[in-house]
Amino acid sequence: MIPARKHRWFNAWFAAHARSRIQGTFGAVLARGLEAARALSAEAPLLLVVNHVSWWDPLVILHASQHLLEVDGHAMMAADNLRRLPFFALVGAFGVDLDQPSDGTAAIRYAARLLDRPGRAVWIFPQGQERPSDERPLGFRAGAAQVARVARRAAVVPVALRYELAGEERPRLYMAFGEPVAAPRDRGIEAAREAQELAVTAELDRIHRAIGKAAGAPGSPLDVDGFRWVHRAAPSVVGQAAERLLAHWTRPRAPLTPRLPGGGRGDRS
Repeated sequence: MIPARKHRWFNAWFAAHARSRIQGTFGAVLARGLEAARALSAEAPLLLVVNHVSWWDPLVILHASQHLLEVDGHAMMAADNLRRLPFFALVGAFGVDLDQPSDGTAAIRYAARLLDRPGRAVWIFPQGQERPSDERPLGFRAGAAQVARVARRAAVVPVALRYELAGEERPRLYMAFGEPVAAPRDRGIEAAREAQELAVTAELDRIHRAIGKAAGAPGSPLDVDGFRWVHRAAPSVVGQAAERLLAHWTRPRAPLTPRLPGGGRGDRS
């Protein structure tokens, strides 16, 4: 297992970089349940169980930890990826080799030690690899459920991420934070793993419904199922002007009717 080497100043800089990249790429960031999750983090450490859908996910959860939830965030990461991108250790990532059972056991204990007080959070992608957000079942592994069993103080919060092209120039990012999942203290790990997967699936389905409802009212602010704008890019003035100008230049023109002597117009039929 590769431990995190979180560095305060590097974390602040890289989180600001992540926010800049996100706001420069996505036309909007919409979130649901963010306020409740932030309030919960003041009472208990958070184990955030999230689907893994895109290259963007590590930057999104770093931005969410630092600027949206305002927690001391860490994340479990594949050891091979962390060796290739070691700077993620400086923002709280710790590495685990999923093919080594002893490594997995060490990572579970390490994550549980991190979840020792309110204001701390650990993100886990139980799928272990990127999967489409509409794939069912999500295919969660049991690692997050095992962490929840050991980290008894932690609140387990399901989180869904989806990236959507929405009839606009730039895509949208959706984030849904669900209600805490019951800890697996009185039931088996498989039941706890299934409960976490179902909770994240429910949040993904909630995003899907909200997108469908918003599509029926294009151009209107989205306030569906509790989603709120976290970021919304200003329309591109230059792009809109260029679009109107091109539309004007390429609009079909009515054919000219020739004038006859005496002021009348000819019949071209």
